[in-house]
Amino acid sequence: MRVVKSDTKRQGLGHLTKYVRVRSKADSRFVEFDFAIGDPSLFVELVMPKGAFDAFCATNEVVHMTEEQIRAVDAEMEKWRYGEDTLMSHNHDHRDD
Repeated sequence: MRVVKSDTKRQGLGHLTKYVRVRSKADSRFVEFDFAIGDPSLFVELVMPKGAFDAFCATNEVVHMTEEQIRAVDAEMEKWRYGEDTLMSHNHDHRDD
């Protein structure tokens, strides 16, 4: 059995930027956040106590998403959720007839 050092394991992802986007309020007991590696639009949703979140961020040397990245991710999610020219997208057309 071959033992691989943790440093060697991390080299594969070490060069990729790791992003977080905090979604919970600053005074919340738990931190709800999105975590992405390499591409801010491909993320998982995680929840941790504040101390664990701080350690997670330090260990992973995370970068907080910029407002521009957040807007791009949200726009992409809206496109996938409601599409363009679909029944759901028309539910958001609030026209007074």
